[in-house]
Amino acid sequence: MSNTTPDLTVAERLAQVIEGLPAGAPPAMQAVCRSLLVDVAGICIAARHTDFMRATASASDDPGECTVIGHAQPRNVAMAALCNGTAAHGEDYDDTYEGGPAHAGAVVVPALLATAERHGLGGAELGAGLAVGAEVICRMCLVAPKLVHKAGFHPTAVFGAIGAAAGVGAALRLDAKQLVDAMGVAGSMASGIIEYLAEGAWTKRMHPGWAAQAGYRAARMAQAGFTGPRTLFEGEHGFYWAFARTHEGRFDAMLEGLGERWLAADIAFKPYACGTMAHPYIDCARKAVAQGLDPSQVESIECETAEGIVHRLWEPLANKQNPPNGYAAKFSIPYAIAVGMLRDDAGLGDYEEAVVHDPKVRALAGKVRYVVDPANPYPRQFTGHLRITLRSGEVRELRQGHFRGGVEEPLSFEDLVKKFGANCAYGGVGEDRAGEVLAVLTQLLEAPRIDLRALRCA
Repeated sequence: MSNTTPDLTVAERLAQVIEGLPAGAPPAMQAVCRSLLVDVAGICIAARHTDFMRATASASDDPGECTVIGHAQPRNVAMAALCNGTAAHGEDYDDTYEGGPAHAGAVVVPALLATAERHGLGGAELGAGLAVGAEVICRMCLVAPKLVHKAGFHPTAVFGAIGAAAGVGAALRLDAKQLVDAMGVAGSMASGIIEYLAEGAWTKRMHPGWAAQAGYRAARMAQAGFTGPRTLFEGEHGFYWAFARTHEGRFDAMLEGLGERWLAADIAFKPYACGTMAHPYIDCARKAVAQGLDPSQVESIECETAEGIVHRLWEPLANKQNPPNGYAAKFSIPYAIAVGMLRDDAGLGDYEEAVVHDPKVRALAGKVRYVVDPANPYPRQFTGHLRITLRSGEVRELRQGHFRGGVEEPLSFEDLVKKFGANCAYGGVGEDRAGEVLAVLTQLLEAPRIDLRALRCA
């Protein structure tokens, strides 16, 4: 399937493979597609009463037939995609691709569910769209590692618009020319800057939702004959020049094995409700306490880290040690280490405002420093390290060379079902109702027609 004509553009080669894929989710992607549906829906339910979702839903009240998960009132297709994408990413508890990082599920699940409802699609079309959309996002991560973040953009946001367009296009069975146009149009809809880091503003939360609805609009425009640039990816003024400031992208890596090897099958799922790169540090912090360390006896903590995450999770250090609000705390490794030690978790409740402003948590976070390890394998691997000096002068050191929930230590589907149940409880949905929703989600890929009314919780 990956044998394509070399003089075609990158987008044309990509579209040629997508057009030739058989119906349904590929065998290698069926498990992860089912896991994405369950995980994203649970997170949407957990977020349904939050302030950011009240604002998003209120501003997106255009009526329609598409489900906003956890809400009684349906919206039109674009608004449902926007709302569900915002809810899915709003607590930073959603899946990630370790080679990015990028959050594919929060984009493609909302985009494809809304598309399936609006156009009366079945599980085969849903599965094909989820697989293609997620794969395109993951493969885009390989072209210019770290440079999109360095340029000030959120990869999930900008890759997401292209991935959503490809996924929706695959579900709607667009031909290769239309798929190229859809991705080309989505390139001019892609957006998302990372200035949310400054004060914990909400904009990152909406990035996947915006990408989801943009991808839908782009695919529909292309279906109707609207044209986009064939040289979207590699052009002189193309995507990677705009968002990564480079013409030296590794497009060979993006295209290698396309249609045969599914990178998105290795999507990772989060055990903690915060930025992914903080997770191995939380695991180290929890292990230290489990091994008998008393957090009250900590004098200082030094952490080796990757240069590529310093600007998002470590600096400005004083702000990361004293995050202004719960959302800002999700992008602070000092805070993550502190709640890991003091609360033995970093779940949704550990980022509530009362916890973030707890003097004990802030005092411990204030003892955390970092040094850059030039040999750190980020973004290929996410690692954690703590060198803890106690008041007695004793030094304890812990390392973790992988992300728990990722390829080396994946969460099982049973783990995700437990997470789903906990998220439903957090969102005020009872156990029986949660069981009904779960039963619908686990059968969607086999459904003759997608029906999501059971996900409309009052």
